[in-house]
Parts: sequence; structure tokens; C-alpha cells
Amino acid sequence: MKLKTKSLIKIAVAVIATWLFIHYWGHTANIIKALFAAAFPLIVGTLLAYPLNILMSFYERHLFTKTRKALLIKGRRALALVLALLTLVSVIALVIALVLPQLIDCIKLLIAEVPTALSMITAKLSEFDFVPENIIETLKGIDWQSKISDIIKTVTSGLGSVMDVVVSTVSSVVSGVTTTFLAIIFSIYVLLYKDKLGSQLKTLMARYLPKKISDKIYYVSSVADNAFHRFIVAQCTEALILGLLCTLGMFILRLPYAAMIGAVTAVTAFIPIVGALLGGGIGAFLILMESPVKALIFLVFIIVLQQLEGDLIYPRVVGTSMGLPSIWVLAAVTVGGSMFGILGMMFSVPVAATIYRLIRNDVYKDTSEKTEEIPVPVTCEAEQSNP
Repeated sequence: MKLKTKSLIKIAVAVIATWLFIHYWGHTANIIKALFAAAFPLIVGTLLAYPLNILMSFYERHLFTKTRKALLIKGRRALALVLALLTLVSVIALVIALVLPQLIDCIKLLIAEVPTALSMITAKLSEFDFVPENIIETLKGIDWQSKISDIIKTVTSGLGSVMDVVVSTVSSVVSGVTTTFLAIIFSIYVLLYKDKLGSQLKTLMARYLPKKISDKIYYVSSVADNAFHRFIVAQCTEALILGLLCTLGMFILRLPYAAMIGAVTAVTAFIPIVGALLGGGIGAFLILMESPVKALIFLVFIIVLQQLEGDLIYPRVVGTSMGLPSIWVLAAVTVGGSMFGILGMMFSVPVAATIYRLIRNDVYKDTSEKTEEIPVPVTCEAEQSNP
């Protein structure tokens, strides 16, 4: 089969472009970094639009569903977006209101109690024979309060001059606020015009890609979208359940900082399996400042709760919702965490669910076991909940 001149030109251009890309990798990498930095607010905005779209779609399905007034129907999307933003801001504000005041009190208590604790430790060490007397005397002669003040001053002065710190802080704050503002604005535009953007993307794919490839892209993206959609909803549900159980258990056991530690546990629960244990470690440290006995009781309680969450709540709430067997949920979290850390643990489950569904649908596609196959949905809301 002879190659056409047009095909040869395409191959030659692709080879030359690949060689230039490899040979001038340093310059190419700098260009890529510059483009990434410029597009970073847009990337963040797109990522922010995805979870917001879940809330927005929920409100759209329940607002003005029985009305025929064109004005209400036309404004439904904008109102749903406003409600989604208010919901997200309210949740963040609630977590901050629960955590921040008590966290400040804990820090103040920590600073106030550390000198006393160190003095008590020194007194206990003097009761044992294996600690030399000169060391004990030296430790007793230290003014721990002044030493802690000196350490704080040293750390503060080590940050640089006041002007440098102010300039650096203001620059970071302005940059962060600008990025956040642009990301939010871009996410709003994406959500308001998502139908138009989707139509334009389909038009481009139909124009420049073969139909077979376009269909495969639609298929894979549909399964992935459904998996991530279900994961976010299930993960939020699991975090809420875990936070409420932690708060309720601490109230029953009469442990301090119940609301704050429950909120922290709910937030850290977005890290699958080990999130509860991480939140428990933070809570135990804070309770330790008030009472070592209560801290020990809390540790026992959080270990039991973490076992309950890891073996029962998470695999059933998240795994069942996504149609992924519990064993593969645990395997995905283990592999993802070992390879990519916390982010790997958070996103390994929906990725594993996507791969699992694609493989299972492909395996049963041409066999007699058609009843086992999950139909591929057009939208997330239309998908059946078959395991």
C-alpha cells in the first residue's frame, strides 16, 4: 500500500516536531511552565466548577419544576448557581467558626502550660538515679517561660526584616486573592454556559476526530464523570456521618472540644480510610493539654471509631455507592497513597471505579452474561445504581 504525499508530509512534520521537542527540552519546559502559570487560575476554576456543578444540578432539578413561566425557567440556572455558592461558603464558614476560636484557645493554653509541664518533667527525672545530678540541677535552674519567649522571638526575627516580611506577605496575599477571584469568576462562567461549551466541544470533536474515537472519548468520560460524581457525594456523606459520630461520642464521654474535633475529623475524613485517625491524632494532642486521662480515653474512642469507619462505613457508603467492591476500595487507597500520598488516597477510589466499570463492561460486552453489565449513562443523573 503506497503512502500518499499528504500522509508523508504529516509523518515528516510529526517526526521533526518530536525531535525539536526533545532537543530543546529546556526551552520547551520553560514555555510549558509559563503557560501553566498563566492558565493556573483557569485550571483551578475548572476544578472548582466540577463539585459546584453537583450542587448546582441538585438545585436545578428541584427549583421551579412545575412552573411554565419563561422568566422563572430562564433564571433557574443563575439562582441554582447562587444557592450552590452560598451552600459552599456556609459550610466553610461553619467549619471555621467551630474550629478557629477553640484552636486559638488551645494554642494559648499550650503556650501557658508548657513551662509548667517541663518543670514537672524535670522534677520527675530527679527521682530516678540514671539521670546525672548536674543535668538535673541545670534543668531546674532554667526559666522555661523566658526560654520559650526567646525561642518565639528568635523564630520571628529569623523571618527577616519587618519590611521584607510585610512585602512578602502582602505579595502572597494579593497573588492568592487574585488567583482565587479569577478562578471563581471563570468557574461561574463555565457553569452558566456549560451547555454551550459542551456543544462547542462536541462540534470540534466531530470536525477533527473520527467518529469511532469520539464515541470512545464520550464513553470513557461518561463513566469517569459518573464515578467522580458518585465519589464526591458519597465522600461528603461519609465525612458528615463520621463527624457527627465523633461529636456525639465525645459528648457522651464528656470530652472537651467535641464540636471542634468533630469538625476537624469530618474535614480529615476526605482522606479515605486514615482520615479519621489523622483527625484523632490532632484531637488527642489538643485534649492532652487539658487532661492526659481524657486524651487517653479519646485515643481509645477514636481508634474504635476509625476501625468502624475503615471496615464498615467507608467501604459500604463509598464502595457500594460507586459499585466498587470493598476489597478494591481498600486496594485503591493503599496503592494510591503509597504512590501519590494524600492526593493519591483521595482520588484513587474514583479512578479505580472508572477502570473497574470500563473493564467489566468490556468483559461482558460480547458474552451471554449481559445482565451483569452496567449500562453507560448519558448523564450522571440518568445512570442506574446497579452494583
